[in-house]
Amino acid sequence: MASAERADGSEEGVDADDDRYTRKKCVLITGCSSGIGRATALAFLERDWQVIATARNVEDVVDLEEAGCTTFSLDVTDSGQVAEVVERTVERCGAIDCLVNNAGYAQLGPLEDVSTVDLHRQFDVNVYGPHRLVRAAVPHMRAQGDGRIINVSSVMGQISVPGSGAYSGSKYALEAMSDSLRGELEEFGIDVVVIEPGPVESNFDDRAAEELPENERTPAYEALYEIYGDLQLIGGGNGGPFASTPEDVAQAILEAGTHPEPPARYPVGPLGQFGVYARFLPDRLRDAGYAILRKLV
Repeated sequence: MASAERADGSEEGVDADDDRYTRKKCVLITGCSSGIGRATALAFLERDWQVIATARNVEDVVDLEEAGCTTFSLDVTDSGQVAEVVERTVERCGAIDCLVNNAGYAQLGPLEDVSTVDLHRQFDVNVYGPHRLVRAAVPHMRAQGDGRIINVSSVMGQISVPGSGAYSGSKYALEAMSDSLRGELEEFGIDVVVIEPGPVESNFDDRAAEELPENERTPAYEALYEIYGDLQLIGGGNGGPFASTPEDVAQAILEAGTHPEPPARYPVGPLGQFGVYARFLPDRLRDAGYAILRKLV
């Protein structure tokens, strides 16, 4: 039965001063300087959300501010800055309805050539960064009685291939943490969703190529470095035949953020879908597939 409308325009039984019924929903997104993060900010903005778009250098998101987003500088490896941005978000928006942990990069190369310092930096951004944001945001979401955490992972969080150990390791960790977090927060009305894109048309591949070890390359891995030089191992590079657009991934994130009962995972693109099935293949078959690729290249 419909609720009766009161003189102040609100429904009977609903507090007219309750901002849950008057304010716009709010999303905090990390890594908005380009690619998926930028497209996601615009997608939520088009849905009339309050969008907090963050980047390490706030000058990189000036255009998002001009489009209507609120922009903050945020380095996800800085715990103090993370806490400050979350508090400023809640102060400005009245709540934090959705957190999108998108900031990340790929440290590639044979594990023998990846320094411990570089491995730690990979996990600091891709794993500890989302953990810092979650720890800062969850108390607010729990107090609200609802919320949504969206962690942007990768197909490489489902399958790992030679040369991707550091990156895949960080994404495997993010997936495992997300699964645990989903069970921990379910009783508080907080959903946790993982986005699993394959290769994406953005500057991510360029950054990945830049992160290959330069000065300490073991000659034994020359063939592997040649594969990564052409970006064939992660889908053919920008505009490759298996690449999705940032907007494709942003639409998956938007769906995950707005669906009343989102699934735990959203694979994006043909290789993202492949990862769902490839993890069930016997290890020997997956290893054989890479051996064939190495011969072809």
